[in-house]
Parts: sequence; structure tokens; C-alpha cells
Amino acid sequence: MSTKTADADNTFLTDIQTLRERARKSLGEGAITPAYKGDVKKAIDLLQTVVATEIVCTLRYQMNAIAASGINSESIAAEFSKHAQEEQTHMLWAAERIDQLGGVPDMNPEGLASRSAAEYGKAGPLVDMIKQNLVAERIAVEHYRELIRYFSDKDPTTRIMLERILAQEEEHATDMHDFLEAHQGRPFLKD
Repeated sequence: MSTKTADADNTFLTDIQTLRERARKSLGEGAITPAYKGDVKKAIDLLQTVVATEIVCTLRYQMNAIAASGINSESIAAEFSKHAQEEQTHMLWAAERIDQLGGVPDMNPEGLASRSAAEYGKAGPLVDMIKQNLVAERIAVEHYRELIRYFSDKDPTTRIMLERILAQEEEHATDMHDFLEAHQGRPFLKD
């Protein structure tokens, strides 16, 4: 391979000296470098909804795990508890990303429900709690898909984090759907 071709292959790269100079000039920016293509304030605002949503979902699943009763409630309560732990992990990921972007995660209980994409729900018959969780998971799946499209290549770190969360939210929705089918039977498929 000729030197000319090798140089042409690297034209998209910034020379290392320039990178070093930029890094030293903007120490106060933390992880945000000139290559960041997103709107930092907008990213933080959107991630605040993720934090609120995940806190609400954590609390709902914990409440459901405690309130679950009836036949098969032990295994479903265990799944609710597992989901609560995973939702809390999602919240921590989003909160840490807000911090990386230079913001402060809003975990204030005041107004939490209005900042969340999901609803808290209420305790009741086991099948009703399963339905509430399935609705909440479907909302989360749609919300995170929209956020992933928004962040796309403007902020790949946030997009990848949201893709990880989305994968688990889809698993949660499948779990709730399976519980619902086990209780109500598999519906007939339409032609």
C-alpha cells in the first residue's frame, strides 16, 4: 500500500497534537469534547425523563412484589422483585450519564410522576398488576425507541446505553405478556 493511500484512509482522523491541545484547553468540559454533536441541555432534559420513569417503575415493581398474592404469586412476586432491581440499575445508568454530561440527576420525589413516561399504578388482583406492568413496559419500549432515534449518531454513548435499557424493557414486557397468557390462555391469532 502506498503512503498516499494510507494518508487518504486517515483523513477523517484529527491529528494527535490537535487532540492533545483541545483536551488541555477544555478541561472544565469533562467528557464533552468538540466532537460531541448533540445538544447537551436537551440530552440532560431527556435523560431526566428516563431517571423519573425508571424510579417510578422501580417503585411500582417493588409495591407489586409486596402486594402479590394468590396462586402462583410467589414466582411472579420474585419476577417483580427482579424487574425492580433492573429498573433501578437503568435509573443509575441514566443518572450517571447525566453526570457525565455535566448535569445533576433529578431524583426529587416531588413531581416525579409527572416527569415519568410510566404510571405508578396500584396494588390489586395479581392479573391487574401484571397488566399495569405490561402497559408500563410497552410505554417504556416506545419511549426508548424514540429516544434512541433522537440520539442516533449525535450521542452514541447515550444511544448505546438506551439500547441496553430497551433490550431489558422488551424482556420485561415479554415476561409480563407470558404471565398474562398463563393466566388468561393464549389468544387466537387473527387471520
